[in-house]
Amino acid sequence: MTTKNRVLITGGAGGIGRATAERCRAEGYDVVTIDVAGDGIRADLSDPKATAAALDEALAGGPITRLVNNVGIIRPAPLEEQTLEDFDAVVALNLRCTLQCTKALVPGMKAAGFGRIVNMASRAALGKELRSAYAATKAGLIGMAKVWALELGAHSVTVNAVGPGPIRTDLFERNNPPDSPRTKAIIEAVPVKRMGTPEDVAHAVAFLLDDRSGFVTGQVLYVCGGMTVGAAGA
Repeated sequence: MTTKNRVLITGGAGGIGRATAERCRAEGYDVVTIDVAGDGIRADLSDPKATAAALDEALAGGPITRLVNNVGIIRPAPLEEQTLEDFDAVVALNLRCTLQCTKALVPGMKAAGFGRIVNMASRAALGKELRSAYAATKAGLIGMAKVWALELGAHSVTVNAVGPGPIRTDLFERNNPPDSPRTKAIIEAVPVKRMGTPEDVAHAVAFLLDDRSGFVTGQVLYVCGGMTVGAAGA
């Protein structure tokens, strides 16, 4: 297996991460996952020391030139009820972990003269009620992708973000109860008139990880059924 075929997916045990891992295996990649559960490397990625140890284990098999920064959490709350503890927890997992993982893998990408990095952002980066911490971190992932695209482009390393809209995962359903009027309104507002699937997102990630996507960098690909275009009839 060549260096170019190794891909690391954080949060690869469930939902979008698991679908992405399955798609990457189907594409012929050597997949490494880090999560608190699953069959891959197990680690609490909210802990910098545990993250460092997991990265050392992942890199023991050689450089990894593809990275999907997927792991993340949501701590929904209105502004007045947003605790600093929850805010810090979301930043630690959604942003700090992404920075730490990317820093660890970039030297190998530079040495190989090739790299693909995908940050898992969200439509919430454009604004969503009860998502102060989550939206801030997802917007941060987009910002970092754009900065890194500029810094790493000369090394043939591309950096992009994928912004899922409403995707039917356990995480979405925990934070958006199916019987909630707010959840029903979200689904009714999707122009393609259905919820997205983890496989929809994995397909977009696979495009950005591909060798042939070398002229696409610093971009955000929204996988949202058209929700970021605007409300129909408005």
